[in-house]
This record gives sequence, C-alpha cells and structure tokens, in this order.
Amino acid sequence: MQNKNILFAATLCVLSFCSPRGNCDFQKGPLKSTKVLGFSWENCGSAKDPAVMKALSLSPDPINIPGDVKANAAGSTSVAFTSPLSVNVTLEKEVAGFWVKVPCVDELGSCHYSDACQILDTLTPPGQDCPEPLHTYGIPCRCPFKAGDYSLPDSDFYLTNVGLPPWLTNGTYKVVGVLGSAGQELGCLKLIFSLHSA
Repeated sequence: MQNKNILFAATLCVLSFCSPRGNCDFQKGPLKSTKVLGFSWENCGSAKDPAVMKALSLSPDPINIPGDVKANAAGSTSVAFTSPLSVNVTLEKEVAGFWVKVPCVDELGSCHYSDACQILDTLTPPGQDCPEPLHTYGIPCRCPFKAGDYSLPDSDFYLTNVGLPPWLTNGTYKVVGVLGSAGQELGCLKLIFSLHSA
C-alpha cells in the first residue's frame, strides 16, 4: 500500500491525495508543524509470503509536514488480492528503551481493519480514475489487485494540514502492518520513524 501489499497501496493512495498541493486533512487534534525523522522500513513476513516490498524511499530527512516529500517504491505479489483483505496494524512507541504498544483509538494505533479494500474504495470510489501519479504509472488504487510487479518512480507530493492526535506525541515509533486473507498472511511491512511536533 501496485501489486505489492495493500500497505503500499494505501500509502501511495494517501500520498496521491496530497498532490499537487492538495489538502491532506487528517486533523484529529490541534494543527502543529511536524517533522518525520529517520524513516526506515523492512519486510517482516516469512520468506514464503506472496507480497513483498522491494524498495521504498521517502526524502528529505527530516520530512516537514506541511512540506514537500519525494517518494519512490517498488514491490510485487505472486497472488491476486481481493476483498476481504484484512490488515492488522501494531503501533509501538519507544519508552525508556522498551517498545510500548499504542492502543487503537478512533481507528488509529494498534488496530485491526477487516477489509482494506473497503477503505481504499472510500479514498477512490469505484468508477473514478486513480489519482496521480498512480494513474500515470498504471498502479491500481483499489481492489482487486492482480499478481505482478509494480513500481513508482521518484514522484513529488505535498503534505499539508496534518494534525496529529494529542496522544501521538514526540518520540520514536514502530509500525508493523500484516496483510492477510482467509486466515493466511500475505505480507508484512515494518516501518520505524521518529516524530517531532512543534
């Protein structure tokens, strides 16, 4: 969240709605200037998972929100993805050298989403073209996803109006997203980054 995992699809779809100079209004609390620092990622599933991320890059470091971000990504899946497509997200914050799980609050945090396909349909309703640059590069933004390889070359986005919930405070976070269908794991992606809000 583009026949990589839905996490790649969702990431690209969200970024696409922020471009060009669009309004990414995810505000849950008072609007603050935020910096995202030290972004890293890795696949965290087993070697037999059909969906893998091959590349994911965001720059600059730090990413200023509001501000410009450049993204590129590549991934693949050996199986098609159809609804229902579950996503289990575990969000942890580093506290005194330990990872502490952040609970699910208002559908943010460590949450289970029973069907990511429905979420993607709300971002881009069926029948509507996928937003740029997904449309240009033939990357789908909703289910079903065919098996295959997908890539997004360097693309510029503008992130604005992102207000973080008050409980999402400064610190280092780890996000693990597990994509599944019919009780089978399809892919796993781990992200680590630090937040600093002014």
